[in-house]
Amino acid sequence: MLALISPAKSLDYETPLPPLDVEKPRFAEEAATLAAGAAKLGPKKLSALMHISDKLATLNAARFREYADAAERPAIHAFAGDVYVGFEVKTLDAPAIAFAQDHLRILSGLYGLLRPLDAIRPYRLEMGTKWAPGRKPDLYHWWGDRVSRLLADDLAESGSNVIVNLASQEYYKVIDQAPPAGARIVTVDFREEGPKGLRFNSFAAKRARGMMARWMCEHRIARADDLRGFDSDGYRFVREGSEDTLWRFVRG
Repeated sequence: MLALISPAKSLDYETPLPPLDVEKPRFAEEAATLAAGAAKLGPKKLSALMHISDKLATLNAARFREYADAAERPAIHAFAGDVYVGFEVKTLDAPAIAFAQDHLRILSGLYGLLRPLDAIRPYRLEMGTKWAPGRKPDLYHWWGDRVSRLLADDLAESGSNVIVNLASQEYYKVIDQAPPAGARIVTVDFREEGPKGLRFNSFAAKRARGMMARWMCEHRIARADDLRGFDSDGYRFVREGSEDTLWRFVRG
């Protein structure tokens, strides 16, 4: 079984790291190609493409220009958004991190598909960006089926055909456009009880995705069906609203 999560816009390249054996991203050459192309855009174009402030656009333009010489950091320690607050990597022990390396994958606009200990450089490039080098209209077309094919290889190596989708729709689309043949894909939906019934809370759902990924690693969950026992932060699996390909978890 493999679980998929999204990357984060916010990064942490400051917090001291424990001793780790890092890996080279499998799509390192592709990432370098994308970074080189993005470096030519400049802050104004990046601001328009990513819908970000001039300050952020200037920062990310500099990141792309200096990409080849930038410091590297394991992906699971580099991303610092809500999913990663839920995952709380700083308090995971070494065996749980090793399990994550085998069973957790991070989708990325720049790197395609990352393992937790793949060393990455600072960047911001959302998968939904309507730009790509060459004549491709966006990153989905640029990546094509490459991410899915690598995921299929990882799936075969794991000895399972199950993918648990904890990623956002924006990132999962790169897999959904060319799903691995024969894979059973289960998407997890997190909801909250409210006065008008169940509601979707984006902030809470992001953290819950990270918490479920952490729970999987802590408990060494290798069978997807066992993930239905997830109970962190008051969540529980509910059969109402769940299907074979969609599992709903609710908290009150």
